[in-house]
Amino acid sequence: MTDRSALQAVSPLDGRYARYTESLVPYASEQALMRARVEVEVEYLIALSDLDVTPFEIDAGQRAELRTLYEDFDESDAEIVKQLETSGYKDYSATNHDVKAVEYFIREGLPEGLDIANWIHFGLTSEDANNLAHRLLVKPAVENVLVPELRAVRDDLVALAQENKEVPMLARTHGQPATPTTFGKEMAVYAARLGKAIARVERAADALSGKLAGASGTYAAHHAAYPEVDWPAFAAEFVGSLGLEHEPLTTQVNPCDDLQTVFDALRGANNVLLDLDLDMWLYISDRYLGQEAVEGETGSSTMPHKVNPIDFENSEGNLTKANSDLVFLGDYVTKSRLQRDLSDSTVKRNIGASFAHCLIGYDKLQTGLGKVSPNETVMREELDANPEIIGEAVQTILRREGHGDAYERVKALTRGQRASLDDFRAMFDELDVPESVREELRAVTPATYTGVADELVEKLE
Repeated sequence: MTDRSALQAVSPLDGRYARYTESLVPYASEQALMRARVEVEVEYLIALSDLDVTPFEIDAGQRAELRTLYEDFDESDAEIVKQLETSGYKDYSATNHDVKAVEYFIREGLPEGLDIANWIHFGLTSEDANNLAHRLLVKPAVENVLVPELRAVRDDLVALAQENKEVPMLARTHGQPATPTTFGKEMAVYAARLGKAIARVERAADALSGKLAGASGTYAAHHAAYPEVDWPAFAAEFVGSLGLEHEPLTTQVNPCDDLQTVFDALRGANNVLLDLDLDMWLYISDRYLGQEAVEGETGSSTMPHKVNPIDFENSEGNLTKANSDLVFLGDYVTKSRLQRDLSDSTVKRNIGASFAHCLIGYDKLQTGLGKVSPNETVMREELDANPEIIGEAVQTILRREGHGDAYERVKALTRGQRASLDDFRAMFDELDVPESVREELRAVTPATYTGVADELVEKLE
């Protein structure tokens, strides 16, 4: 079958959105998985040679040559592995087994004079190679691709927060006019939340763990061959050499609780951004935010004036899809019938797709943030149109002055009806308070009643 063009791709990830997901190819493609398996098998072979009991040695030159099998692994190598699996290659019949195909690929690449084909994949089950290979891909995909994009979103939020820390804006609680805030402070809230979410993602990726314990997690084959070797200690050292924590108690499969933690952490970060997408959409709808019109872009096929919040909508859709996939993955990969069933194998091939939807969501959100700017005129008009929002300040100051009925007086003036600043000032004139307090009350306006919002922005780290 010939390669499909992007226009013929079954998934938009490899079609319409391929340009956004390119950075995940080294970690999410089948070629990447093949390369990672080769790395695990080659490094395992070298580790075996370092044991005193094994009857072979691999010198420095041979080790370097062996490592080129994964360090220089390219598309032509992937094609060979695929042929070994599906149609046969040279004297090999089709294996119909992806890990066995990798074993034969390494056999073909052994340095001249190094006759150790029987030691490749020695004592291992496919899951020993696979669980390590998947984590060798997930870890850098998260750390090198997703986390930097999340940090870029946070940087954009910090910049928006600092630039607009004093721009007053009507808040809405339950969708109704509420105590004013500043646009910058609201962006700071998201920046702070996202910073904590990123830290959780990083901790989860750093704690990924691997197993190397054989067909039922007992090291049985290894122990049968060399009972004098401390195989759990060997496995712990080997897994650690790959940059992973060792999982000592397993069945044939790594239980994958570590992967679930990564998926949950990413979903938490995505939920912060979904909340942001929704708020930005509403701010644009309320005209609190203006959007830069892109030259030549069409907003609507029938309404020429439209500048739609398409980037936030696209981000919302992709992050929602990502979260759905991440929940499914986390729930599925942590279950396996008895000591092993194979249903998780095909499911894990979709990890890259969930990451791709994350990546598109982050990219689109950054694009959207780069297009918006606060419409201070509209924000101030909204504040001026809702003077009743200073009622909280008024009744609080009066409580301070000993007026036990302060809340009830302001409620009678404002609840369910419009009250102007003149209405408030008429009430102030009737109050039995010192003139200094009356002046304090008169100085309160919707635009100035923002507390220490600007100072809160400065607390961002």
